[in-house]
Formats: sequence, structure tokens, C-alpha cells
Amino acid sequence: MTDIAGTLLTSGMALAAVLGLILVIGRALRFSALAQFSKHARPAKSGQFLIVKESITLDARRRLHLIQHGDREVLLLTGGPRDLVLGCRGSPHPP
Repeated sequence: MTDIAGTLLTSGMALAAVLGLILVIGRALRFSALAQFSKHARPAKSGQFLIVKESITLDARRRLHLIQHGDREVLLLTGGPRDLVLGCRGSPHPP
């Protein structure tokens, strides 16, 4: 009976350690360079903003993105044999 309790205790501690490592790695990645690929606005080098407003997965390869740059919005289809600009709205050059 004590062998079973010891085995269960060891297994439970190992499981807790693995879950703890997963949580620590997840928090570390949140504050690393990978977090820069989020959907938040980031100033471009020219001082303007590029914002990914929406992104929809169409199938295993293709995605539809709505991008905003200043006053302009662009609809992009990516992941197929080539990337396509499906439409633009807004002024080409912000005032």
C-alpha cells in the first residue's frame, strides 16, 4: 500500500512540476520578442502606424487580412499561390 501511495505522490509532483514549467515558459514568451507580433499598433520607421485590424483563416493555407495604414484600409489575401490586394479604401496619402 505504501508503494502505491509513493508512486501516486511522485506522479502528482511530476505533473505539478510540468504544469508549472508550462506556465513559467508561457509568461516568459509573453514578454519576449515574440510578443511584438501581436495585433497592437506599432509605429513604423516613418512615424506612421500599421495596424492589423482583422485576420480570418479561410482554409489551411489562406488568410484574409484587413490592414490599416494611416487613413487607408487594405484587404489582403495571403497564403495561396500568390498574395493579392483585394481592395483599398481611404486616401492614398494621409494629410
